[in-house]
Amino acid sequence: MDDLPLDTSHPMVRDYIKLIRLQVLTPLSLLINIATVMVCSLVVTPNLGAISKLYPSAISPEPRMIAAYIVLLYLCQIGYCILLVLARKPETKNTLVKGVGLPLVFANWIMAGWAIAWLLQAFLVSTILLGILLVLLLYANIVLLVYHAPTRERPLDIALIHAPMRAFLILPLNVLFWFSLFITRGWTWSPGEPQHYGRYQWAGLIVVLSTNILGFIIIILRRDIVWCVAATWICASIWSLNPKPFPVWVAVVVFTVLHPIGLIASWLLLKLRRGRNEEEGRIHLPTDHEDEAGPDPGQRGPREVDAEALWG
Repeated sequence: MDDLPLDTSHPMVRDYIKLIRLQVLTPLSLLINIATVMVCSLVVTPNLGAISKLYPSAISPEPRMIAAYIVLLYLCQIGYCILLVLARKPETKNTLVKGVGLPLVFANWIMAGWAIAWLLQAFLVSTILLGILLVLLLYANIVLLVYHAPTRERPLDIALIHAPMRAFLILPLNVLFWFSLFITRGWTWSPGEPQHYGRYQWAGLIVVLSTNILGFIIIILRRDIVWCVAATWICASIWSLNPKPFPVWVAVVVFTVLHPIGLIASWLLLKLRRGRNEEEGRIHLPTDHEDEAGPDPGQRGPREVDAEALWG
């Protein structure tokens, strides 16, 4: 770095170097992630979905629905990589470098490692990797929300930066980490014993309620479309795979309906508040009768002085 004809101590130069580094490492990490997951899903037998069906639990998702979610997540990340190369606005570059940065690179590598660990049925390693993935993505999303909040002035930033990072976070937060933890703890039943599907139903219910109540609060307060769609899809993936304990099944079905309703209700309430504020903020203009009536006799003019108050 000392041999470069640049002052690498200058903040703008350092940010430019970080951007170049991300333009190389992020697509490479995404390619490794895609290649590893695709090989573990399509080439090797048993694949990731088949292994998940060997360990049914109270919160097991439908593998095909999770696969569709991951494919959509990859497409969003491809858009992110394109924006990483073509971005011209300083605010967008700042968000890419300081808001997301290397955590997304590490997250892609960790997800590739998770696929290998899952394929080898090393569920303890899988759970640890998913825990690290969850912490990384949670940190990146908090930084984005606090220091690089989404704005309508840059819709591409919302669609290609904030949305993929949030969708990536919701996947381990709502299902993958907990499912792997259930398998690690032995909270499953044999595929040949569907009569035991009620095992550990209360643990599953606690997980479903805690993650979805948190998501429902975020959806209402922030009117978060991405969180609504992602959480609804994951809930649908859980109740789509049978058998399920009745309390867990009821909870995920309820939240599948409740998340969109909460989003719509929050938007309607916001519009009502804006309409009310606009009505209250309108300037009241005097009518013709008020103009003809003239000034109030008991009211002093702008240059009149109250002599009694002045002299006492």
